[in-house]
Amino acid sequence: MGGVKEEAMVVESKEWYLSAYAPQGVPTSDHLKLRTVTLPLTLDSVPDQHVALQLLWISVDPYLRTRMSGLDDGLCSPQFSINQVIEAFGIGRVIRSKDRVAGFAAWVGIVVLGNPKPGSNVFVSAAAGGVGMYAGQLAKFKGCRVVGSTGSDEKVKLLKEEFGYDDAFNYHKEADLDAALNKYFPSGIDIYLENVGGSMLEAVLNHVNKGARIPLCGMISQYNKIWTEREGVRNLLNIIGKEVRMEGFLIGSYLDRFEDFAKEMEGYIKEGKIHFKHNIYHGIESFPESLASLFSSSNAGKVCIQVAP
Repeated sequence: MGGVKEEAMVVESKEWYLSAYAPQGVPTSDHLKLRTVTLPLTLDSVPDQHVALQLLWISVDPYLRTRMSGLDDGLCSPQFSINQVIEAFGIGRVIRSKDRVAGFAAWVGIVVLGNPKPGSNVFVSAAAGGVGMYAGQLAKFKGCRVVGSTGSDEKVKLLKEEFGYDDAFNYHKEADLDAALNKYFPSGIDIYLENVGGSMLEAVLNHVNKGARIPLCGMISQYNKIWTEREGVRNLLNIIGKEVRMEGFLIGSYLDRFEDFAKEMEGYIKEGKIHFKHNIYHGIESFPESLASLFSSSNAGKVCIQVAP
């Protein structure tokens, strides 16, 4: 570069790979292994239209779990191969160049598929998670009434005091989800952003209004079970009678809308409207622990790993 011959550069790095599939339960060290690799970093080693990055942050998301089961269970995300490096979204610093997600998922679910209108009644499950914390705020910006469910009293407080939810409840304290939804949505539900699945989805279908929209972002309560042990939903007939639109989505199918998302979110951020919380782990060695935390009711906010300062 700059007319000076570049010296050969080799760096040592670490990577997690899948050593065995985990059809059930949370993946552990029996399924995930860490190895050290060496990488050439001369300019010639970087293909055209590519960049080499120093990884600073790693986004840890529930969808990663669905790629480790080794099963074809209806999700379109491809399974990792044995010995394959775990792929995830992240933030890096460009160090060689030859030549753009939690907030995005919430935006696609609420803004694009939910099509919120002022006065709409919006329900978000797993509301204190990486998607839910943004989803409620986006719905409020559109003039909606928003209620969230979460797994602790502390997170109920977080939703109402920091993320702008009109109300929230701890589902562990609700023996009857039908009764809870009847209490919080006496006028019914217009939009439900689904992040949990199972009994929560079944309860919601008893309270949807005519023409309700249910964007299916995830079903984290079912990820650690084989399909024969997953909870069925018995009242799907309500979807027909209420003319409900229930639609699953993967954010990769909406990348053509990323510019619209970025422009809208940039405006909210500049105005100081967006609030967020991160659950930060340190060092690439913490990946299994951070992944397991996604399935714990103690987790709040977006889980990520800080790899470098």
